[in-house]
Amino acid sequence: MLTLWRNSVIPLMPNGALTILLMDDNGTIYLLRVIRISRIDMRYKDLFLDFDDTLYDTHGNAVIALSETFEAFHLEQYFADPQVFYDAYWWTNIDLWSRYSKGEITRDYLIVERFRRPLSEGKGLEITEKYCLEMSDRFLDFCSSKPGVIEGAHELMDYLKQQGYRMHMCSNGFHEVQYKKLAACGLRDYFDTIILSEDAGVNKPSPLYFDYALRQSGASRESTLMIGDNLQSDILGALNAGLDAMLFNRWAIDKKDIPQEPTFIVDNLRDIMGIL
Repeated sequence: MLTLWRNSVIPLMPNGALTILLMDDNGTIYLLRVIRISRIDMRYKDLFLDFDDTLYDTHGNAVIALSETFEAFHLEQYFADPQVFYDAYWWTNIDLWSRYSKGEITRDYLIVERFRRPLSEGKGLEITEKYCLEMSDRFLDFCSSKPGVIEGAHELMDYLKQQGYRMHMCSNGFHEVQYKKLAACGLRDYFDTIILSEDAGVNKPSPLYFDYALRQSGASRESTLMIGDNLQSDILGALNAGLDAMLFNRWAIDKKDIPQEPTFIVDNLRDIMGIL
């Protein structure tokens, strides 16, 4: 005969699991089962999900696209070492996107400057705005056709959909590019709403962006969780707007470098399924 061992119902874990231990007449203890009781007491109904480098492998796809762009424009004529061009591009891109998210520069400036700077590292190349725009268009075409996603992205989205969450894509990415990426990677149908900063008229991390996202999605601040990889734009932006936030710590940020503690921190996408 099996009986409950010492009233040993182990308290609820963050993922809503309950462990029950039973003991037979010989004193042998059995783990009966793990029962899913709830999802954090149904605390969240709506999820704001960043897209680039949270679900879609923007960096990995861009590495491939940048190499294709280098070859398409025959930049080997001007760069003895392609890595000089690649390194200059990434440093420039990080700087410009940070400034763009803060509203310090325009989209048009970003598009031209992110190629003007790395091209200026070459020898004998005449750099014009037209040339930079042509390179940007080709690069974005290469990028947006790539299907690569972060490991576990489709599995996570299937799971969240099955759990009944309403999901809303929240992105600072360019309108025409983001929809192509969504189609290429097969994630479009998971989202109830697509909320882009160009439509909002302001970028993450501005509280005005999150106010706009709440209005567009019909979500309430108290039952919405923001999930993203960017500490400034996604996490601190959401927290400062009064939302809970989950940092997908893809870039291995040291906790001492996080000025405001997120509601949750995960190291990979599959960890999210243990929380929601």
